[in-house]
Amino acid sequence: MKIAAIQMPVRMDKRENLREAERYVRLAAEAGARIAVLPEMFFCPYANEYFPQYAEEAGGPAFAALSDMARQNSLMLIAGSMPERAEGKLYNTSFVFDPQGRAIARHRKVHLFDIDVKGGQRFCESEVFTPGDSVTLFQADGHCFGLCVCFDIRFPELFRRMALKGAEAVFVPAAFNMTTGPMHWELSFRMRAVDNQLFTVGAAPARDEQGCYVSYAHSIVCSPWGTVLAQAGEEPELLTAEIDLSEIGRVRAQLPLLSARRPDVYEK
Repeated sequence: MKIAAIQMPVRMDKRENLREAERYVRLAAEAGARIAVLPEMFFCPYANEYFPQYAEEAGGPAFAALSDMARQNSLMLIAGSMPERAEGKLYNTSFVFDPQGRAIARHRKVHLFDIDVKGGQRFCESEVFTPGDSVTLFQADGHCFGLCVCFDIRFPELFRRMALKGAEAVFVPAAFNMTTGPMHWELSFRMRAVDNQLFTVGAAPARDEQGCYVSYAHSIVCSPWGTVLAQAGEEPELLTAEIDLSEIGRVRAQLPLLSARRPDVYEK
């Protein structure tokens, strides 16, 4: 199965960002991708002051545009993430659209990005967003996939739940910064892949040194062995990779991590 991680620039103009997303989704389809994933906050500057301004409800203009992108290009679209307004709250939400343009899954970021690194980044998503509370899976071409958003990748419990529920790959719209990215981006995706013997796919915005939030970029695809199958640099890029989902069974047979688990010990 060919997949595409879209590392696109994110500018101030929402409509321009949607047009750019549309262009990349079309290129992904032309390249033969069955699944394309956009970055976290792909149409909104990554800053608390902008989230309420750019927020939309499910079914709004951006939602409709994303549905059209999936349908017109006949692929599964993991629509990065967007500020979703619902029930008087804001969520950092990723929607999944099938090739007919139907929304088949929604993941609201469970672990909000609240950090204060001495000499580095300070950011508190919880000042604006409400956390989600669900493990998110969806089906595509007869396979089961997991979905989470950025900071969620740092919590192995969430990935283990997805693996135990049948996930063969986990897609992660994300936007690591220039403090955590160089240290932990590749490491996190390789760790989660190895721990759970599945594929991991991260899609990040391209780097903009003049932006209000500087993304580390480096969109990535990792195998169940922890091999980096593809990785972008800093610039805008359509990152594609072929993932052989039959590899998961072979890896799990050779190195039986999941079947050798001892929940009776862990839960004492």
